[in-house]
Amino acid sequence: MLSPDSPSTPWVLGVVLAGLLGLLVARAVRRDRRDYQRFKRFVDTADRQRMFRMWLIEAFVTFGGSATVILILAWQFVPLLLTAVREWPVGRWFAAVVGTSGLIPGIALGIAIAIVLGTIVVVYAVRKTDDVPTIGDIGALLPRNRAELAFGAALSLNAGLVEELLFRLAVPALIYGVFGDAVVAVIASIALFGGLHIYQGVWGVLGSTAIGALLMLLYLTTGNILVPIIAHALIDLRSLVLIPVVVFRVHTKAAEKV
Repeated sequence: MLSPDSPSTPWVLGVVLAGLLGLLVARAVRRDRRDYQRFKRFVDTADRQRMFRMWLIEAFVTFGGSATVILILAWQFVPLLLTAVREWPVGRWFAAVVGTSGLIPGIALGIAIAIVLGTIVVVYAVRKTDDVPTIGDIGALLPRNRAELAFGAALSLNAGLVEELLFRLAVPALIYGVFGDAVVAVIASIALFGGLHIYQGVWGVLGSTAIGALLMLLYLTTGNILVPIIAHALIDLRSLVLIPVVVFRVHTKAAEKV
């Protein structure tokens, strides 16, 4: 664990940040886009399951492993970043409001409930049509039968865990350790999260950036990483489990060529 007081710490963390950016950007621009285009051409469930399995393992190793290494090195910057954010004028105002009334848990719970209820309403409204509203090019990812449904759930839960640990906890702390600027740390981590969804097209990047900002808000206002982890998992479960089950009834379909 690197000390915030050591003059060499920003340089060491800068090298780690550069390596992480190189890894993630190369993966998103080259491999993710190529693999997703290939995946969209698959019609056999076995081929789709193999790709789902590969994505699940790679995300766990790449995002989870990166988050672990970064947090080992930059853990002391996590509380420092939260403290810096709460020194913003809006942060001081918000802390004063909720600090006397205990509204933070209620606000977080309200947002989570709104996400869940809004999702249920939208999915119920379109349950008898094939035109399901999605943000970005993610239609091919939706499970098509029972055999794929478990992967939808696993991918959702995995993304909620490892992506939040990386993009809401580890990366902001890393950037803050390098530059000492909370604004840069927050905005850059949100932009990085959104940009890595380039394989979903422009709307996928914009939608993911907006969702990333919401998840970051949940983390910064509660100071509890579990809140955005749960919210992220619920958002992904909406797309990869709820819609396929309610709209397309994939839980009733056996694996076959489609």
